[in-house]
Amino acid sequence: MIQKKYILLLFCAVQLFHAQKITFHIPDSLKSKNYNYLDEKIYALKGDSTKASVYLYAYLNRAKNEQNWKELVNGYQNILHESPDYLRITYADSMVYSAKNSKKNDLIGYAYLSKGIVYYGRNELQIALDNYIVANSYISKTDDDYLIYKVKYNIAIIKTYLGFYDEAISLFKECITYFKDNSTRPYLNSLHSLGLCYNRIGNYGLCSQTNKLGLLEGIRLQNREMDFYFIESEGVNQYFLDNYNSAIKNLEKVLPIMVKNKDYASEAIANFYIGKSYWKLNKHEKSIRYFKKVDQIFTKKKYSNPELREVYELMIKFYKSQNNLEGQLYCIDQLIQVDQLLKDRFTYLLTKIHKEYDTNSLLFEKDKINTQLLQEKENVQYSIILVLLLLLFSVYLTYRHFKNRKVYKKNFSELMLQLNLEVDLKTKIKSGREQIEDISPETANNILKQLERFESEQKFLLENLTLSKLAVQFNSNPRYLSVIISHYRGKTFSTYINDLKIDFLIQVLKTNKKVREYTNGALAEEVGFSTTQRFTRAFYSRTQMPILYFIEQIKKNNYNHE
Repeated sequence: MIQKKYILLLFCAVQLFHAQKITFHIPDSLKSKNYNYLDEKIYALKGDSTKASVYLYAYLNRAKNEQNWKELVNGYQNILHESPDYLRITYADSMVYSAKNSKKNDLIGYAYLSKGIVYYGRNELQIALDNYIVANSYISKTDDDYLIYKVKYNIAIIKTYLGFYDEAISLFKECITYFKDNSTRPYLNSLHSLGLCYNRIGNYGLCSQTNKLGLLEGIRLQNREMDFYFIESEGVNQYFLDNYNSAIKNLEKVLPIMVKNKDYASEAIANFYIGKSYWKLNKHEKSIRYFKKVDQIFTKKKYSNPELREVYELMIKFYKSQNNLEGQLYCIDQLIQVDQLLKDRFTYLLTKIHKEYDTNSLLFEKDKINTQLLQEKENVQYSIILVLLLLLFSVYLTYRHFKNRKVYKKNFSELMLQLNLEVDLKTKIKSGREQIEDISPETANNILKQLERFESEQKFLLENLTLSKLAVQFNSNPRYLSVIISHYRGKTFSTYINDLKIDFLIQVLKTNKKVREYTNGALAEEVGFSTTQRFTRAFYSRTQMPILYFIEQIKKNNYNHE
């Protein structure tokens, strides 16, 4: 799963064709393969972006190199299908850009159609419709009947969602006439959508006839992919015919398939009408179990539609009958979120929604005020808890502050005592140690003399001083120098340099009042630290107190020996 995420992140590098280059490595063995070969491989690996990625990019790379705009459009669409939702608009835009470069109406229309479908998948219906209309303006200038009717079909779908059922029915009938002899799946899709429209306008007889026809045509055409959609449609239709047991039977038959296919929209509809059927049969406890599944889908997927809104009205009624205030408050909160979602996505249906699915306004307003009062009470409780936590945290910080200052004061006194006794803070040669194996005494003495000169001339103040650089200056090698510093100074190279810098700064701060006013960044630069963070860390390591505390104590004790 993680590997797939990395592959999808690589897709981000493609983005718009005119804005970026394709950097995905294409094996030499694929560079000579034709589009048919690559397309077959992509189709075979559909759904597995990890394995398909090399073929997707090989396809796109070939089209780019050939400036084949048609195949570029196809290449971007292939990647679009294997991408997560949040990236699909990017590739749809790439399709549009490539198609416009071709100056071919069919390609441009096809690209805008694909972009509209992406927006439809995101439930941004108005933007989807806008793109379909643009697509139609290009495709209508061609003689590509398939694309012409595909656009009509998608426009009809949007009109269904927006409540323009009569217009949608007219378009679906045109699509059925064309697709019946030309394309099986679009034909069955059109029949299914037509049946849904008949249900919406209350013509349940025609809805049943259309659902039966769809099932029979699936058998005749040997395509059973739409069967469970027709069965679901009929289940919903049976609910409106007051045949609740028949509705439950149909919907429960197809519900597991929807769950398996991760078709959460159809799953929500099925659960909703099963729940409503049980509600009509006065089996409210059972209906609530199905309504909760609709709520789970809304919570996880942020999917709802005008008819699903009723779930929360019925749940509020149920929880009210149970005197379950907590359940009522939860459903009211969810209902507010659903209303906001419907307002954003179904602008044209907003008035109709409130006419058909109105809530008892007085009860709703009363409950809404109750929710606000209870929320304010909870907020007060949270505020008290928060204040107590902040108080405890403040006490802890105060305690730690004074404890640390006590330790720092002791460390400062010891440091000043050393200075007053004129103890040189610079690390002295640790005498009396045995000679180092593998390094001759002459070599060791030579390096030690250079170290003493290095210290006395304060060359340690240089920035970005490294072991390798110093070894070159000493005409030695890094290993020898590191071993000698460790043996005679008792430190690593970096600690040795840092301590020399800090020791030097301590003397400067003790004697120079102007330097005490420098910022930490300026002090770091003064003694050759590359960053302020490294400087403050090194100062604390050497003195066991922060630089600010040290300067504060220097000022407090009135050190002014300039």
